[in-house]
Amino acid sequence: MARMNWERLINDKRFGLEDYHDPKKNLTRTDFRRDYDRLVFSSPFRRLQNKTQVFPLPGSIFVHNRLTHSMEVSCVGKSMADNIAVALKRRYTAQGAPAEHFDHLGDIVAAACLAHDLGNPPFGHSGEKAIGTYFSEGEGLKLKPMFTREQWADLINFEGNANAFRLLTHQFNGRRRGGFAMTYSMLASIVKYPFESVISPKGKFGFFTTEKDDFRRVADELGMLRLSADGEPLRYARHPLVYIVEAADDICYEVMDLEDAHKLKILSTDEVTSLLLGFFDKDRREHMFDVMKSVDDPNEKIAYLRSCVVGALVEQCAQTFIDNEDAILEGRFEGSLLSHIRPLEGDAYKACCKVSYEKIYRAGEVVDIELAGNRIITFLLERLVSAVLEPELHYSHLLLAKFPQQYDTQSPTQFGKIQAVLDHVSAMTDVYALDLYRKLNGMSLPAV
Repeated sequence: MARMNWERLINDKRFGLEDYHDPKKNLTRTDFRRDYDRLVFSSPFRRLQNKTQVFPLPGSIFVHNRLTHSMEVSCVGKSMADNIAVALKRRYTAQGAPAEHFDHLGDIVAAACLAHDLGNPPFGHSGEKAIGTYFSEGEGLKLKPMFTREQWADLINFEGNANAFRLLTHQFNGRRRGGFAMTYSMLASIVKYPFESVISPKGKFGFFTTEKDDFRRVADELGMLRLSADGEPLRYARHPLVYIVEAADDICYEVMDLEDAHKLKILSTDEVTSLLLGFFDKDRREHMFDVMKSVDDPNEKIAYLRSCVVGALVEQCAQTFIDNEDAILEGRFEGSLLSHIRPLEGDAYKACCKVSYEKIYRAGEVVDIELAGNRIITFLLERLVSAVLEPELHYSHLLLAKFPQQYDTQSPTQFGKIQAVLDHVSAMTDVYALDLYRKLNGMSLPAV
């Protein structure tokens, strides 16, 4: 049976800088660590501080935004990857096989976790939906005859994960070849859905048509298993480290949402306490009750429980990965790591998901930001798409002057022009998108 090989999967070759690759260089700061540092100092990463995670950007109560979420996911992902690396290194060393490459798992996953949300538009996941429905249901529907089947699937299923891969690899105007010039292993580790949009289940896919060849180059270099035949839409088995990034994201998303909902008084202390204690057996719960007796602040009690739950889920997901390494390397593993953990933690996680869906994601303030975000993004798309397709109009000329230079509004193809709009809109923060919306509607004027 075909099987992926760790020695190929862990590769520090840089995208776009392949001719400069020197695998023998001896540096105290590895290329994988450079990936992490490069992301921390980047503008797209900084912009995440003004992008909605779930709840509206904070007033007097601080809740998670995309930046704090990504940093926490990175911490959790690195811990999980380090645990896995220790076990795999021990396993391969006992078999007399090379094992030094496992030392890099933590750094690769930490960087991939930082980057996993870079392609998400403003206003949370509703922003993705707003872009897709603009083309499938809104004014953009009339543009369908302009595009190929593959291009249209990219537009109506707009996916932040695919947009992150584009952001990191595409050579925007005035920028260097290879985009961020990240390592092959890091790039592959953020692609949760390694297939084209035309075969995407539930609108999920990993790369736009324009980055198809780029992803193929990365995947083939790393020895990722190709699941599609020639002539079929491109599809690969996941890079193994994707499972770790995904698990870290899901853990933080679910557990931190409960903590934020508690701070905002959407859920009571008793509700959240009951949910989080459900991850532990009777003896552990009794110990945790003793610890909580020494703390009076309800928020601190929930923070303590949250840290315990994260630790338990990291341990369970790491063990699941280790136990299923063969299936993962052979492309046979189905579902997520969290869907295979033992029943105690698995049932508690499902209970949290159920409450989140019923009480958090339908909460008034969450729905309000989705409604507002949908209206803002739809309006901006209507104006900006019209501007790039009809640049000769006076109003279009004014709007095009607002585009950052790196976006190719004069692309020779219609799809390229639309992508320039999506590049611009998806990079916006919530605050910038709202400000531009107000200005274009004449609701505010620039200060003199």
